[in-house]
Amino acid sequence: MVNGKPLTGFRDKQVAAIKFDKNPDLAIRLPENMKPFHTNQNRLSVATCIFLLSGCISGFAQNRTMSRAHSHNEYLQQQPFRSAYNHGFGSVEADLFYRNDSLFVAHEKREISPDRTFESLYLDPIIRICRENNGNIAADSSRRLQLLIDMKTPYGETLALLVRKLAPYREFLSPAGKVKIVVSGNTPPPSAFGQYPDYIFFDGRPEIDYPAPALARLGLISQTFRKYSNWDGDGQIPAEDLAKLQKIVGEAHKKGKPFRFWASPDNKNTWKTLLMIGADFLNTDKIEELSAFLAAPGN
Repeated sequence: MVNGKPLTGFRDKQVAAIKFDKNPDLAIRLPENMKPFHTNQNRLSVATCIFLLSGCISGFAQNRTMSRAHSHNEYLQQQPFRSAYNHGFGSVEADLFYRNDSLFVAHEKREISPDRTFESLYLDPIIRICRENNGNIAADSSRRLQLLIDMKTPYGETLALLVRKLAPYREFLSPAGKVKIVVSGNTPPPSAFGQYPDYIFFDGRPEIDYPAPALARLGLISQTFRKYSNWDGDGQIPAEDLAKLQKIVGEAHKKGKPFRFWASPDNKNTWKTLLMIGADFLNTDKIEELSAFLAAPGN
């Protein structure tokens, strides 16, 4: 029983299908190519299914809005920041390099260009929007934005300069405002998190056991999809991989933290699977495609 509704579809200790009786609002939609588990190769025990289902319910209870979309390597888009923002994405990512007391946005050091600074591509337009909307990141005051900053150079000088550039705008930054700054990449050790202002959050890793003060400073927990699966997004994901992915997401949620996989296959089949297991952000380089997917009825 889940929420008072009986699960149907169990037969001979295998799972033929998952659905809720009479209440379409509670229906769990498996990816289209995930056929009922009735072969030896795809067999799941009832216990395993219940384990997976416990996470599916929490994941499906979340709004499937653009707020769950994460634009990876966003600065490579034709319109950095604006492309994802205009589609309503809830999270964007920028790689930062420190050079000559400036912060540059680039994927590789050799790609650093004087006209592609952190301020020009991200900070200035974000602050402009906040000022135009009474401190909000959009006309819709409920909207929030996560800016994930992947620091490619040592944190000592890179993070210190980032803090200085953000300090004048802390009123717009979480926890006071609607824009959450999450730092990833070359981050300081967890023991040093508390040395930074409260508007700096950190991207954690599921394999690290954070002490309570450091855990409180995590804005997100992330890990590469490839640590748990080599699935390419085509066909049905192996049941064992699905269980591993679900477990890691569930552990992050128990800590009260959202979870994101990077290096996941970037297609509809994968997005459906990640939604099913409750991943909080869908990592993509395909802004138009993911936007259409999330807007489509039934997804």
